[in-house]
Amino acid sequence: MTQERTRANRAFFAAESERLAALCDEMALRFLRGGRLLAVGEESDARHVAVEFVHPVIVGKRALPALALPTIDALELEREPDDIVVVFSERGVRVLDESFIPPTDDPFVRQELVETLYHVLWELVHVFLEHRDRSPVGAGAASFLYPFLEGGDRSDLDAVREDVQRSIEAKAAEIGALREQTLRENAAVLHAAAASLGPRLLALGNGGSATDAMDIVADLRARGRRALDLTDDPAVLTAIANDIGVEAIYSRQVIAHGRAGDTLLTLSTSGSSANVIAALVEGRRRGLGTIALVGYDGGRIAAESLADHVIIVRSEHIPRIQEAQASAYHRLVELA
Repeated sequence: MTQERTRANRAFFAAESERLAALCDEMALRFLRGGRLLAVGEESDARHVAVEFVHPVIVGKRALPALALPTIDALELEREPDDIVVVFSERGVRVLDESFIPPTDDPFVRQELVETLYHVLWELVHVFLEHRDRSPVGAGAASFLYPFLEGGDRSDLDAVREDVQRSIEAKAAEIGALREQTLRENAAVLHAAAASLGPRLLALGNGGSATDAMDIVADLRARGRRALDLTDDPAVLTAIANDIGVEAIYSRQVIAHGRAGDTLLTLSTSGSSANVIAALVEGRRRGLGTIALVGYDGGRIAAESLADHVIIVRSEHIPRIQEAQASAYHRLVELA
């Protein structure tokens, strides 16, 4: 499977980098005219792309309006002329009028390549936003929010598109190598983690990692395994956050749902999220097995051995960490 993942990644982004660069520019134009990104379809991907655009982890980049909608009917009720419609399906994704179908029959690899695609759009649309926002023609209703951008012209847009195309190809090569490294370095840990899975799995994470928890639960349920998504209920999450604090939003649910012998799986790009650590501590206290997927050098979770099985993605780039974590948890599901 690793060879298929690498082959498909290389072929997909080599074929689509030019079209993706042009799409980034079109999306920037629509955002500057007041458009929003509206996503529908595969729920975890729709929510993931929305949270990435609204809550940019790239320092200094603007928050962009994005919504995940539950159905096509809801999309049609909400959409406005300049909105950027993203429709996910089992085979791929359509953004505006452009369809992208990863060249593989493996559903896990397809999902991973689609995730990289929308991460790339999110990262690189900002290049065109800033370039176009330097000119009076490009500035939209939100331009007053960014007075630090200097004036300029758009005569070099072709060069910008070429730079973005090369950046897409470089990012694809980076994630291809990181996926291979992650699966190779964590092979023994993934096998041990799969062998340790209890009768139920409880999954959690924050932001994009919350949507990955949702994806893991859906994958396990599709294979007839019991799994709970602790990120799923906004009433529970907001009640705990309001009455106790954000640090307790998962540990309280572990108290409510965790049973000795179950497995708690957590995702954290930093490896040091306070609410994730609190959940792991509570899980161990109650006799749950624990698995953690982390980035960077593993953070506190790895340094303090806070989980029984720690799968480390050795990168400092959050989108690439999440993409390689998807490969790791897909492998875990296959082994389960």
